[in-house]
Amino acid sequence: MTASLDLTADPVELTAALVDIPSVSGEEKAIADAVEHALRAQAPHLEVVRSGEAVLARTNFGRGSRVVLAGHLDTVPINDNLPLRRTGSGAEEVLHGCGTVDMKGGDAVMLHLAATLTEPRHDLTFVFYDCEEVEAERNGLGRIERDLPDWLAGDLAVVCEPSNAVIEAGCQGTMRVEVRTTGVRAHTARGWMGVNAIHGAQPVLQRLVDYQPREPVIDGLQFREGLQAVRISGGVAGNVVPDSCVVAVNHRFAPDRSLAEAEAHLREVFDGFEVTVADGAAAALPGLGAPAAAELVEASGAAPVAKLGWTDVARFAARGLPAVNFGPGSPTLAHTKQEHVATTEIHHCATVLRRFLT
Repeated sequence: MTASLDLTADPVELTAALVDIPSVSGEEKAIADAVEHALRAQAPHLEVVRSGEAVLARTNFGRGSRVVLAGHLDTVPINDNLPLRRTGSGAEEVLHGCGTVDMKGGDAVMLHLAATLTEPRHDLTFVFYDCEEVEAERNGLGRIERDLPDWLAGDLAVVCEPSNAVIEAGCQGTMRVEVRTTGVRAHTARGWMGVNAIHGAQPVLQRLVDYQPREPVIDGLQFREGLQAVRISGGVAGNVVPDSCVVAVNHRFAPDRSLAEAEAHLREVFDGFEVTVADGAAAALPGLGAPAAAELVEASGAAPVAKLGWTDVARFAARGLPAVNFGPGSPTLAHTKQEHVATTEIHHCATVLRRFLT
């Protein structure tokens, strides 16, 4: 039986209803069914389509500009933090539970606006997608981009990921490389006859210790880069001098660098060692000079900040849309057992977006 959602209800109550529909990545059918049913029944001004376990809706009023609002429906695995729990009351009320922050509070704001904004000054597209919390190839936005690319077109994208209810513009890029050292195997009783590849990784680690990351200012926002060893592996047995060692390194880079430039930088840092790129994702420029982005910043009444992390805004930026993150909740609480969101932040995001869109 499909869960019932009242899209005209207070976004806080809508958040609570969404949280109580479990939707771990790959298991979004129930919540997607509920979202689709509610949009078709309660928002006749919207064109609605289904793509797998994603639901898309849009206006077609012929406005001169279009804003895309996006949010994922899935959560990380439940960690003894469902059903929803409430503490406090009134302005002090807090919602606790899996997905309250990442990101059903943002989804609730989007759904409420989708149903109640019948005369927006921009045409609107709402994208509720699946499998954001797992490997990139399963991300629903990738499927939508392949099958329904026109649904991701617009003049500004707002990804309602948790951002402390402050506009986080652009995002960092990320790249993971493997730095390899080699040696010669020998019996540890005669270690001088071999070359220890793990010992040979010491200069790699020292370069990481000595590394001074950049802190560039882009569009008035300060980004902070980072370079961290995230894993080290090597060794054959407890009595063998290892002949191979791999240090996995993660680089977070500012959006004034491309993927190719980030790779070139890492090869320079680890010059003299074998470096293999394991994966990478491009950064996104803030794009605050775009008219629609500037209007959103003005509507928020607060200064934007740089996004120190990677989000799906990068997917929109790659398509030529300026993109920002704007949603209730603290990113530091995402994926934790203690996930919780203040109801004041849900209301604030709904108010700002309504002001901007009307």
